[in-house]
Amino acid sequence: MPLFALDKELYFPPVHLAEPDGLLAMGGDLSAKRLLLAYQNGIFPWYEGDTILWWCPHPRFVLFPEELKISKAVKSVLNKNEPARPPGGFEFTVNRAFQEVIRNCKSIKRPGQQGTWITEEIEKAYCRMHELGHAHSAEVWKEGKLVGGLYGIKLGKVFFGESMFSKVSYASRIAFIKYVELLKTEGIQLIDCQVYTEYLESMGARMIKRNEFIDLLSKLTSASSPL
Repeated sequence: MPLFALDKELYFPPVHLAEPDGLLAMGGDLSAKRLLLAYQNGIFPWYEGDTILWWCPHPRFVLFPEELKISKAVKSVLNKNEPARPPGGFEFTVNRAFQEVIRNCKSIKRPGQQGTWITEEIEKAYCRMHELGHAHSAEVWKEGKLVGGLYGIKLGKVFFGESMFSKVSYASRIAFIKYVELLKTEGIQLIDCQVYTEYLESMGARMIKRNEFIDLLSKLTSASSPL
């Protein structure tokens, strides 16, 4: 399959033309309009050096909110925070500290990874998407300090997860679980997890075919408002 080089034209090639690993195109920009077009077509950016690479993996790793799994250990932690938050417990918020969340996702060290795909350009672009109301964050706090969180893009009835971080045990799990529960009440029917991780699989995420994913996107993002 050819690797498509993007220019200033607001365009993406058909996703079925992606490489076996999901790589579809390179170049272009991170304007809000291009990012929205990408997500509506099941495409997302990752950087390699100074080059923007655009991906649409097959199969696709997703979570249907009603399939969320909560382990006994996490349930125990969650129960300790209800109905009132005890001293030293976790506090969950949404969109209180978007920039802090993306900066932590950018800087946190991860096993088996040398550096991060979240460049300064990515950080600026998604902060702009947050200002426009498309990008959202969920945060977990302990004793007033940010200890975990995640961010992503919300379009129509789909949430596209981008990255998460944790500084203490259970923080990112609680952020994810509480946010999925909230998204479900808001009518979100699909959460894109992009590529497989054992971590998210343990919470109910699973693989589906790319064409099934694209079909779902066309139905669930059709009411999304353009910029």
